[in-house]
Amino acid sequence: MLKEIPYDRSAAVKYAEAWALKRNPRFFNFDGMGGDCTNFASQCIYAGCRIMNYAPTYGWFYISQNNRSASWSGVEFLYRFLTGNRSVGPYAEEAGMEALQPGDLIQLGTPEGHFYHTPVVLSTEGGNILVAAHTFNTLYRPLSDYSYYTARCLHMKGVRRWE
Repeated sequence: MLKEIPYDRSAAVKYAEAWALKRNPRFFNFDGMGGDCTNFASQCIYAGCRIMNYAPTYGWFYISQNNRSASWSGVEFLYRFLTGNRSVGPYAEEAGMEALQPGDLIQLGTPEGHFYHTPVVLSTEGGNILVAAHTFNTLYRPLSDYSYYTARCLHMKGVRRWE
């Protein structure tokens, strides 16, 4: 039976603070292969949930550079996993900027609807959204400093595990 457990936002933010400006050697650095931002976002989510979904095609997991799900390191694949997951692991809903909390994600996109970057929310105090990200390493960067056409917000709702 699936059991709902809370997403640990504090653990996700602490992980982001610890690793935003460097690389955790447990995970491959995808900077030379299209960027490391979604890999880093997945690492932060994992810190906040500690449960992976090992479904071969539609799961969310990382074992090694060559043994991982597309959703671990691909912007669009992560979005589809988080918003569509009905099984074990983390899940999220698309929400407005006003719903963002520390540990949530923002995906930045083009006018054509291509989403290309996944920063992790660290703070939303006073309506000022501060993020961490890889590829171009950043820690507590205001979202307003980014140049983007559109953004979609992924509000982490919780985690499921087998009991």
